[in-house]
Order: sequence, then C-alpha cells, then structure tokens
Amino acid sequence: MSRILNFSAGPSMLPEEVLQQAREEMLDWQKTGMSVMEMSHRGKYFLTIAEQLSADLKELLNIPDDYKVLFLQGGATAQFAMIPKNILAGKKSANYVLTGAWSKKAIKEAKKYCDVNIAASSEADNFTTIPDFDSWQVDELAGYLHYTPNETIHGVEFHQVPEMTDLPLVVDMSSNILSKPLNIEQYGLIYAGSQKNMGPAGVTVVIVRDDLVGNADPTTPSVFDYAEQSGNDSMLNTPATYNWYLVGLVLQWLKKQGGLAAIEQINIRKSSKLYQFIDESSFYSNPVDKVCRSRMNIPFILKDSALDSEFLQQAQANGLEALKGHRSVGGMRASIYNAMPEQGVDALIQFMAEFERTH
Repeated sequence: MSRILNFSAGPSMLPEEVLQQAREEMLDWQKTGMSVMEMSHRGKYFLTIAEQLSADLKELLNIPDDYKVLFLQGGATAQFAMIPKNILAGKKSANYVLTGAWSKKAIKEAKKYCDVNIAASSEADNFTTIPDFDSWQVDELAGYLHYTPNETIHGVEFHQVPEMTDLPLVVDMSSNILSKPLNIEQYGLIYAGSQKNMGPAGVTVVIVRDDLVGNADPTTPSVFDYAEQSGNDSMLNTPATYNWYLVGLVLQWLKKQGGLAAIEQINIRKSSKLYQFIDESSFYSNPVDKVCRSRMNIPFILKDSALDSEFLQQAQANGLEALKGHRSVGGMRASIYNAMPEQGVDALIQFMAEFERTH
C-alpha cells in the first residue's frame, strides 16, 4: 500500500526517511540488541540520544546559553497552567492576546491562577486577522505578555514579533516551531507540543530564559516546576523515551534539509502556491487577512457547502486525507507542516482544480 498525503493538523505526517530509520532500528538500536523504548532512561545509550536531541535543537534554533531547554509532557495544554505557576514571580496578573481557539484556551486556564488582561482581541472579526500592534493595551505591571504565533484552527499567523513592551514574551509555537529561523532572545519563554513539526505526540519542548526559572509558586507540582526539571535534565520523572528518540530523528532530518532557513523557503513556496490558487479561483475562498495568513494551516471554503462531503470523499479516494476543517469553523483545512512535500501541495492543487472543473 502506498502512503497517503496526510494534511492532518496534528498529529501530522512525519518525514518518510525518519519512519524508515525508526523501522530499521526498532529491534536493535545501533547494535545494542534492544529497542530504544526498552532502554533505561538513566543508561548510557539513552543518555547519548538525549544529549544529541538537546544539542541538535539548540543548533537548529541557535538557542543562547542563558536559556534552559526542557523536554516535558502534558502538551501545550499543561503549559497553559504551568506558565503562570512558574513565571509570575509574585505578580497578580498577565497579559494575553486573543487571536483564535488556542489562545482562548490558554486564557481560560490562566484565569484559574491570575488576573488576565486581554491586551488585544480579534474575536469580533471571527479570528480572521491580528489586531494592529498599535492598538494593544498592555499592562506593564503584569508578569508577562502571552500570544499564539500560529492559530492552527483559524489559520492566522504572526509574521512579526510585537516589540511594544519589555515584559517577557511568552509564546505557544506548537504549530509553527522549526518552520523558520527565530531570534530566541526576543522571547522569554517558548513552548510547543511535538506533534506537528517535531515528531509524534508526547513531548513538550519549553525554551525558557534563565531569569524566569526558579520562581515557581510553592504549590506547583514538582514535575511541572521548571527549576526542578532543569536540575534533573528533564528526567524528574521517566520521560517519553521513544518519543524523544523520534523527535531527535526529525531534528537530524531537518539539518539534512539545510536547517531552518532552507525549510522556511520551502514552506513559503508551498503555502504561496496554494493561496495563489485559492485566490484565483471563484470556487474556493480563504477568509484570513492576507497579511497574517498561516504558512502551516490553510483553511478554505467551497462556494457551495453542500459539496463538502463529496469533496472530502473524492479527496480521500485520491490519497488526500484529513482535509476536513475543524468542527468549530467548518469548511476545509490543509495543514502543510515541514514534512509535507511540495509535490503533496501540487497534488492537492491539481485535485482542487479538477473538482472545480467538474462542479
């Protein structure tokens, strides 16, 4: 059976090269006579994998020495709570920007632990744009400013970093980390689930500036205390060892592609050609403001929603899977993370053109 083109928003497709290597090493990792998933996380073999994983992430993202890199569990959802528990440092409030479903979830969780100032919101525009930076009302006495650089469900992405405050910027990069180079020093804390651009579900990367570590609320569980985890090399509890290994393989694959500068150019090319096709069509449309369209998640609507089911059925018959839009917004969505090859986007455009021609 040939592999399908998987446009799922996450868990998403992995590079075939990574899966092939994992298959080859499944029973015997580098002549150790055992699988990675059988190794002790304290043993020398797995520690070699862990050290390489950390080194490769630091190299790809050019992470400065004054930042901790943690590999945790619980996904971005756990971090929605753990961020205020760890970095408020006695402050009573935090700033949040509301630009879609995931920032909305982060706000809901943060309200359990602190007062939340909504510095800006695009909810009145159905989350199809990003409020102009000049309109943001940031409380400078709060602990930090949180925003979501890419909203997976609504297809909205920040292409600039807000610079109106000296407060630590805290960002959920679950769906666009590793898709382009970053200036890590612009951020106080970056967090990301692994299941979109980094590997399978089960690993949460936290990149946090040193001065934000060590101030956790006393009621914070040890397993979610950044200082505790940092002091134990992210192994306060037994980590998701096999998932770490797979994330490591993806990072090595990214390095072979030429790193983040090279992958960004591919991502720009992939997304640009799909948006161009949609914009030139009278049959499909994209609701997002052009200046903040996501390169990773591209929602689109058919002119006649009665054709949605037929579109999805025919797409599946042509090996194009997981194109149904999120249940909260409907329509379609093509998620084209790093592992989606450019020819996969070409195949989608070809199918969409033929579907339009026949309908």
